[in-house]
Amino acid sequence: MQNKFKWCGYAILSGILAGLSASLFLITLAWVTDFRIAHPDFVFGLPIAGLLIGLIYHHYGQEIQPGTTLILDEIHDPKKVTPIRMAPAIFGTTILTHLFGGSAGREGTAVQMGASLSDQLSRFFPISHEERKILLVSGAGAGFGAALGAPFAGIFFGMEIMRKRQRLKPFALVECMLASFCAYAITKLLRAPHTTFPHLAVSFSLAAAGWTLASAICFGLIARLFLWTDHKIERTFARFIQYPPLKPLVGGIALVFIFKFFSLESYEGLGLETIQRAIH
Repeated sequence: MQNKFKWCGYAILSGILAGLSASLFLITLAWVTDFRIAHPDFVFGLPIAGLLIGLIYHHYGQEIQPGTTLILDEIHDPKKVTPIRMAPAIFGTTILTHLFGGSAGREGTAVQMGASLSDQLSRFFPISHEERKILLVSGAGAGFGAALGAPFAGIFFGMEIMRKRQRLKPFALVECMLASFCAYAITKLLRAPHTTFPHLAVSFSLAAAGWTLASAICFGLIARLFLWTDHKIERTFARFIQYPPLKPLVGGIALVFIFKFFSLESYEGLGLETIQRAIH
């Protein structure tokens, strides 16, 4: 019983760290987004921002460059505590990307910050490898839920990132819940901006269920196509561009050309306005 109280305390600390980092990120992200919209010509600086980000990771962050993949690897096979510089590095580079119109998701950043900061508790408390898994899962899920403003999504995300045949102790679910709701409460307390969408009145019917199922299949295929394209671009860049910092430079040039040549400025940044217009 004493261990359970102890781990509830760790989960709450994990949620506080994830909530504070997510709140700071969301508030700063809202500010830079408003600034970019007010200064549309900032998008022309995207290639230079990409080069700067590439240089930062090439010279100071090769160990943390895998990002979310590093977090997942540590969850599945804990080896050493995640470097503390992961949180400020992903925070700063994501904000810089959005300032110049790049599209970097909120969730991945919040997951990395929440998990890496939670992992630092292992430096101060006697935590085993198996217990570190739970701490990382709690931090990742709490960061995810805090960024979206959806604590239940954070719980499910945290529990789902475990591989098949890997099991956490049943009490891990309680810890994920504590961390996720604590992180969400912090964002609400600090008034971090969350995206809101209109509530739609939907009535259930077999026809609607059929269309929903068909849509889900289409969405899965689109996601699979996106991942295939993403990996293809990565391999192509690795083949033709040997110096890593040049990759985001070239990518930034390509994005600026696409935005301006095809008049797709509405797709700069997160693109949430496009989603909201579609729902309306």
